[in-house]
Amino acid sequence: MNDVVLQGCTSTPLASYLKAVGVLRLLSRKDSTIRGYWDADRFVLRTTFQRDDVVKFFLEEYAPTPVLAPWNGGSGFYEKDNKKALETIRGSTDPRFHLYQQCLNIAEGAMQGMDRSASPKGQEKTNLQMLLRSQMPEEVLHWFDAVVLLTAGTAKYPPLLGTGGNDGHLDFSNNYMQRLLDVLVDNPYAPKSKTKQWLVMALFAEPAPGMKKSAIGQFSPGHVGGPNATTGFKSHSLMNPWDFVLMIEGAMAFAAAAVRRHANEPSGVLSYPFTVEAVGAGSGAVGPEDSKNARGELWMPLWSQPAIYAEVQALMAEGRVVLGRQPARDALDFVRAVHRLGAYRGVHTFQRFGLLKRSGDNCLAVPLGRVEVNEKPQEPLLDELDRELWLVEFRRFASKNNVPIRIQSLRKRLEDRLFEFSGKQLRPLEAQEMLILLREIQATLALSSKGRKDVPPVPKLSHRWVAAADDGTPAFRIAKALAGLRGLEGEPMPLRAHLYPVSPRSNEWLTSDAQQQGRWYCGQKKRLQDQLVDILQRRLRLTKDLNLSDKPLISSAGAGLDDVGAFLRSSHMDERIQALMGGLSLCDIPREESPSTDGGALPAAFVLLKFAVTPDRILRRLGWLHDHEHVALPTGMIEQLLGGNHGNRAVLTAWRRLHASGLTPVVPLRDLPLLAGIDPRRAAAALIIPLRYDALARCAWQTFQPREPHGPVS
Repeated sequence: MNDVVLQGCTSTPLASYLKAVGVLRLLSRKDSTIRGYWDADRFVLRTTFQRDDVVKFFLEEYAPTPVLAPWNGGSGFYEKDNKKALETIRGSTDPRFHLYQQCLNIAEGAMQGMDRSASPKGQEKTNLQMLLRSQMPEEVLHWFDAVVLLTAGTAKYPPLLGTGGNDGHLDFSNNYMQRLLDVLVDNPYAPKSKTKQWLVMALFAEPAPGMKKSAIGQFSPGHVGGPNATTGFKSHSLMNPWDFVLMIEGAMAFAAAAVRRHANEPSGVLSYPFTVEAVGAGSGAVGPEDSKNARGELWMPLWSQPAIYAEVQALMAEGRVVLGRQPARDALDFVRAVHRLGAYRGVHTFQRFGLLKRSGDNCLAVPLGRVEVNEKPQEPLLDELDRELWLVEFRRFASKNNVPIRIQSLRKRLEDRLFEFSGKQLRPLEAQEMLILLREIQATLALSSKGRKDVPPVPKLSHRWVAAADDGTPAFRIAKALAGLRGLEGEPMPLRAHLYPVSPRSNEWLTSDAQQQGRWYCGQKKRLQDQLVDILQRRLRLTKDLNLSDKPLISSAGAGLDDVGAFLRSSHMDERIQALMGGLSLCDIPREESPSTDGGALPAAFVLLKFAVTPDRILRRLGWLHDHEHVALPTGMIEQLLGGNHGNRAVLTAWRRLHASGLTPVVPLRDLPLLAGIDPRRAAAALIIPLRYDALARCAWQTFQPREPHGPVS
C-alpha cells in the first residue's frame, strides 16, 4: 500500500476540504478499499495506486456526477440563462456524459410546458423539486439530498450549498458544468496539457499557469476577488477549474436528513451533518452581529485513522450530536457535546467554518479555527449551568436587541469561556475566572427588572466547583469561609442572599417588595471592608428579627490565623476576596474535615473582639461554655469599632462581656491589649470572617484562664 499525500487538499479553505472528500469518493468507485485520512493539515490516500495512477484516473476515467438545479434561475434551463455548457454536455459523444445526458433529458421532460421566462417560486418550485427527485436515477440522489431536503411538501436548504444550489446569482450546477468543459481531456475547449497542469495543481499544489476567471462562491474567501485582493486596487475571481469540480463532488457526502426532535414534529426538521447555528464566540473572527446574520456554522471532522469512503459516508450520515437529550442547536452546544463524548466516532479534531456575511449580502465560509477533542471526557462542571435552563434563558435574553451593552458583553465573555474551557480539567485560576464571571452576571441581572423576569438566578453549583477553584491562597480561603456562612435552627441564611436579591430559602429572585429585600440584601459595595461590615450588622440584626438563640456566624469552612492576620494588616487582597466571595457564594461549600497546618497568631486585642461574637455552640464544642451558659453580644462594641477613635473602648467592652460570661481572659484589665496598628473599622470587618475550629481552639487556650473541667461537647 502507498501513502499518496495530496498537498493540494488541505483542511482550509472549505473548498479544499470538500475537494479531499470528493477525491476519496470518486476514487472509491474504482477501488472500494482505498482509504483516506488527515495528517496534520493534508489529506493522505492509502492505496495501491501510485501518484500517476491517481492523475490518470481523473484525466481518462472520471465520469462526473450529474449536478443540475432546474428550479434555479441561471441553471441553464431558462430563457436568459447561459446554456452553452448544458447544451455542449447534451450533445457530447463522450460516454462519461451518458448519465448526465439522461438526467438532463429527465429534467426537460419534467419541465415540459413550463413558463421558461423565469424560474418558479414558492410551492411551484417545491413541486418541481419533488417531481425531479422522484424521477432521477439513484446515482443522482446524493446531489439532491445535499442541496435540498423535501419533507411534508416543503423544501428546506442546507447552508453548505447555499439556497438550493446557488449563492446569490451564482448557480453552482451551471458553474460545475462549465468547469467540466474546462477540464475533460476530450473537450476542444480544454487542451490536454493545461487540464493536466490544473489537476496536478489541485491535487499536489504544484504551480500551474492560466487560472480561470470564474466565481467560486462562498467556499474559498481568498479567491472571491474584489478590492484589496491583489497588488492593485481590485482583482477578478480566479480559480482552478478542477478545484470547483472536485469540491462539488465532495459536497455530495453531506446529505441532509429529516429527523424528529420530539413527538410534536411528525414531519421532522432539517438536520445537516455537523451543521449548527452560528455563535459569536470562540474566535476573534466572529462578533455578535455576525452570528445574527450568519447562515450557520460547519464543523468539519478531521479523522487521523485511514477510512474507506463508506465509513466516511456513515460518519457524515450520523454527524448529528446531542447535548444531553437535545440535538446540538448551535456551535456552543456542539463544542460542549463533542467534548462530553470524549470523541465522535474516532474524530478528535474539527475544523470550524462560519458562513458569515463578508461580501455585501453574500456569505463566505470563514475558517474559525480548530477544536481539539480530548480522548477522555472530563468532569462536566460547565454542564451545571444547564440546571433550571439557566444557560439557555440567559443567552436568549442577552441576545435581544434592546438589552444593555453590558449584558451583551457578559454573554460574549461567557460563551468565549465556555468554548475555551469545554472538555478541559479546569485549573484553579480558570475555575475562579468562571466563578467571578458568573458573579458579574448575577449582579448585573439583579439590577435589571427585565433580566430578573426572564432569567432565573445562577443555579446553585456543586462543591466540585469549590475544589476546582482552590488555589491554596489566603484570599481563596477567606472567600470560601465567608461563602460558607449558614443559618441556624432551620433558618437558612446563605451569603448569596446578602450579595444578591435572592430568596434565602430557594434559588429565586426576591419580589420587588422593598421591605422584604431590605431585610436581607445588602447591595453592592465598592470596598470589601464596607461590605463585610454591612453583612455582619445585617446578620446580627437578623438574630433578633428571626428570634435566633445564637449568633448566625457559623460557616462550613474557616480561614487560618495567618489569613486573617494578613487581612488585618493590609487591604491588598480585598479586591480578590470580594470577587471570589461573590462567585463562591453561588456554590455549595463543603464542610472541612482535614486539620489545619496553620501555626500563626492574631493580635490579642482582636482575639478578644472575635470571641465576643463567636457563636455559643462553637464555644461549647471547644469546652469553654457549659450548656446553660451564653455570651450575649456586647452592647455597642461594633459601633465603637466603627466610630474610628474608640477601637480600644471596643476591646474593653469585649473583655468585660467575656469575663461576665465566665470566660476570664488571662490578661488582666489593667494590662488590656490595644488595637495598635490596626484600623478599628477593618477589625470590625474581619470579625465576620469565620476561623477554622482548630485555630479557634488554640486561640482559646492562649486567651482564657482554665475553667473547671467539663470537656468539649461533641
